[in-house]
Amino acid sequence: MPSPRTDLSADCADCFALCCVGLAFTASRDFAIDKSAGTPCPNLAADDRCSIHTGLRGRGFQGCTVYDCFGAGQKLSKETFGGVSWRDAPGTAAQMFAALPVMRQLHEMLWYLTEAEQLAAASALRTEISWSAEETERLTRLPADDLLALDVAAHRRGVSELLSEVSALMRAGIGTGRKKDRRGADLIGARLPGADLHGADLRGAYLIGADLTGADLRRADLIGADLRDANLAGADLTGAIFLTQTQLNAALGDQRTKITEALTRPSHWE
Repeated sequence: MPSPRTDLSADCADCFALCCVGLAFTASRDFAIDKSAGTPCPNLAADDRCSIHTGLRGRGFQGCTVYDCFGAGQKLSKETFGGVSWRDAPGTAAQMFAALPVMRQLHEMLWYLTEAEQLAAASALRTEISWSAEETERLTRLPADDLLALDVAAHRRGVSELLSEVSALMRAGIGTGRKKDRRGADLIGARLPGADLHGADLRGAYLIGADLTGADLRRADLIGADLRDANLAGADLTGAIFLTQTQLNAALGDQRTKITEALTRPSHWE
């Protein structure tokens, strides 16, 4: 069975700060500095805690506040590498950091599959969903060498096809047409206030900086949609499919924005 969702969110207290060391930063509006992969962030303390955690946005590290490893960091730290930090075993550092994006993809897939298992409209696919979740969970338990050799893209394609079927069942009967089929669409900066996107297919859509104030996004498929700086003030995302905390954290919203109970209203929303 797949991990419960509580195990599919970052728990920095149980991680060896893998994202703070293994990932690269590029100086931009999201990061105040350049940092190469494998180099500890200068804000990382010796106890693997961020020394400016409570002030990341004000110090120019907005990108850190929207990143979520889906629990991959603690899985690698405590299970794959047996609780031995890269600090104590420097020879494992490169392998540990290289495994992070692989494990993150697997955990992200588990997040979606766990949601899919709970959707009543997808009951006809429950056996396939359960099998896919169990296989994905099995892959997360591979030894580090096997994990790095894994063709994660091939596995992801199979999971994606299954999730597409789930999405179609969830959105069936809501309405179709060009305005509802926006899969992969370039909607950067689009003005869509009050738009009827109920049940829309927005998979992989580029909604960076889009104006979605008051938009109806109920049961819209948002898997992979880029919501950075999208204005969701007053929007209704009740029952939006495959929406993640990372996407919400990257967007703008307010107290009127309606979200699913499984997610948390970002602290920077007014």
